[in-house]
Amino acid sequence: MARQTGIIKLKGTIGDISFYKSADGHLARYKGGVDANRIANDPAFQRTRENGSEFGRAGKGGKVIRNAIRVLLQNAKDKRVVSRLTKSLVAVTKTDTVNDRGLRTIEDGDMNTLQGFEFNVNGKLGSTLFAPYATAYDRATGDVDATIAPFAPSVRIAAPGGTTHFKVVMGAAELDFANEASIFESDETAILPYNGANTAAIALSVALTANSSLPVLQVVGIEFYQEVNGQMYPLKNGAFNALAVARIDSV
Repeated sequence: MARQTGIIKLKGTIGDISFYKSADGHLARYKGGVDANRIANDPAFQRTRENGSEFGRAGKGGKVIRNAIRVLLQNAKDKRVVSRLTKSLVAVTKTDTVNDRGLRTIEDGDMNTLQGFEFNVNGKLGSTLFAPYATAYDRATGDVDATIAPFAPSVRIAAPGGTTHFKVVMGAAELDFANEASIFESDETAILPYNGANTAAIALSVALTANSSLPVLQVVGIEFYQEVNGQMYPLKNGAFNALAVARIDSV
């Protein structure tokens, strides 16, 4: 892989060289590899086909999660969240002890390995919010909760420079990987001042399907604002907002 320099940036293929744009900029690489038909049929590539099948399943699973929490994710994500989440879900798939290799699934794996996953590496919840919070999920009723005792924001939140206000958000999703569908609900605090005065106790709650048979993922996050002339603006377009997996509950 080589980086393109110069004024004119190319896209496409010239001879055996492919030119493309990625998160790392304009790149070029040699077009090569094994013939696709051979990979699809040659017994020597059985492991490759199995790995590809599970990677594809992880990619679709990542899309299910991202689509489910999109309301919150659009305010707190980095450029590599798709690939990072897919990598984590491949690891989940490998913990499946029920299905044969190549047929392993996310839902039959240990989804607890997603606990603490950060959707924005530029603003991690684990290094931003230092006020202890508790989460709860009652599968019988479908109730999902997050609570935080009163705290001083300027002491318990490592906010980026320029922050004048913040809010805490919480969401929960039932994930139907087989049908690539989900159910999602979210709750949030009001926009609160970032100062040394204690907040009131925070209690966020949503209701999902009672007695659901699907895995449930709960996320907690924090969003930062700057007040200018009485108006609230997302601080630096949300570049440092945090969102992380706070709870996983599998059947």
